Amino acid sequence: MVGEKIRKGAENIAQGIKKVGRRNLVICAAVLLVAAAVCVNWILYSANDDPTDIPSGNEQNDGENNLDGTQTGTENDNVASYFASVQISRQQARDEALEVLQLVIDSDTALESAKAEAIADVSRIADEIASEANIETLIKAKGFDECVAVINDGTATVVVKTESALLQSEVAQIMEIVVEQSGILPENIKITEKI
Repeated sequence: MVGEKIRKGAENIAQGIKKVGRRNLVICAAVLLVAAAVCVNWILYSANDDPTDIPSGNEQNDGENNLDGTQTGTENDNVASYFASVQISRQQARDEALEVLQLVIDSDTALESAKAEAIADVSRIADEIASEANIETLIKAKGFDECVAVINDGTATVVVKTESALLQSEVAQIMEIVVEQSGILPENIKITEKI
């Protein structure tokens, strides 16, 4: 009797999967995996934005020595490569997410709700990219040499290159730019210095 109920329950689940379609389930799973990958990338990025990653002037420089004994690599090279690598990592994560979302949108068998959600996600990502570009441009216009902004799921992290600790007025300027360009609340904005 109990075995019969379990068998019928399993059959009902199998029929439900057939109605929804295995392909739609796979597409939904792929979208969830991309979302998880973006979140993991965000977490790893946030963990690596500690300004102590860059050597201070008192530490040994990792640059190579020329024949005359001078070093070719500098702290500025390290800082510049940090900003470049963050921008590349951010772009790769976005490209992967957009690729999967485009597969869902182009799918003939995907549910309309899944397609609508994928279109909304593509639009959100496009808005985040535009906001990040505007934030970076405006912060550089305030006199900072390097800047990278990462917006994800209602939060923003901004890393700026500075010669010394940011002044309160500089933090306020950066905060104002981020709020105006993204609409993100100040408590969801993190500003970090790369010295």
